[in-house]
Amino acid sequence: MGETTAEAPSAELMVDLIISLDGYASAEGWPGWWGLEGPEYLAWLEQEGEKDYTFLLGANTYRLMSGMSQEAAAGGSGFSKDEGTALTGLAAVPKVVFSSTLQGPLTWPNSKLVTGDAVEAVTEMKRAGAGPLSTLGSLSLSRSMLAAGLVDRFRVVVFPVITGRTGRERIYDGYPDISLEMVDSRTFDGRLQLLEYVPTVLSGPPGGGSK
Repeated sequence: MGETTAEAPSAELMVDLIISLDGYASAEGWPGWWGLEGPEYLAWLEQEGEKDYTFLLGANTYRLMSGMSQEAAAGGSGFSKDEGTALTGLAAVPKVVFSSTLQGPLTWPNSKLVTGDAVEAVTEMKRAGAGPLSTLGSLSLSRSMLAAGLVDRFRVVVFPVITGRTGRERIYDGYPDISLEMVDSRTFDGRLQLLEYVPTVLSGPPGGGSK
C-alpha cells in the first residue's frame, strides 16, 4: 500500500492596519498612533511581536520604515520612547519587500527583496506554509492581496479621531467589495477598538446572488 505525503499547511496572511475613525492611516502634524497609545495597547503590541510573523511590505513603506528604524536606533529625538522601541525592534523581524525599483542587497537587517509579481510570490509563500504572514502598512500591497483573495484575516485598530482636514493615506479607496465575518474584538485603554474579521471578496452586492 503506497504512502501518501501530507501537504504542508497553508500559511495564514493577515492585513493589519491602524486607522482613524474616518479611514485614514495617518494625519499631517499628528504624532505616531495619533498620540493615543496606552499601556494596554503597547503591551498587546509587544505580545504580537513575539508571534514570529514575517512582515510583507512595499518599496515606499520599506524606505519610510527602514529610515525611521535606523534613526531610532541612532538615538534620534523625533520619537517617543515607545515609538523608538517599536521601530528599533523591527530590525530583528523577518521582512519581505516587494519592489521593481529597489536594488539588493537591502540595508535593513532581515529584509529579503522580491522583484517579481507580489501576488504570485505570496501565493507560493502561503502554499509552502512559510509561517504566519502580516502586512506592515503598505496600503497598495494590502489592497492587492485582498483583491486576489489571499487574505485570511483583516484586522484594524480604530483610533478615536476624525482627521477630515489633516488625514493622509485613505485606506479603503480602490478596494473591492468585501464581506467581513467578525472573529475577534476588544478595547484597549478604554478608547482604542480592535476589530478582526475573515474577509470574503464579493463579485457583486450580497443580495444579488453573486459572491
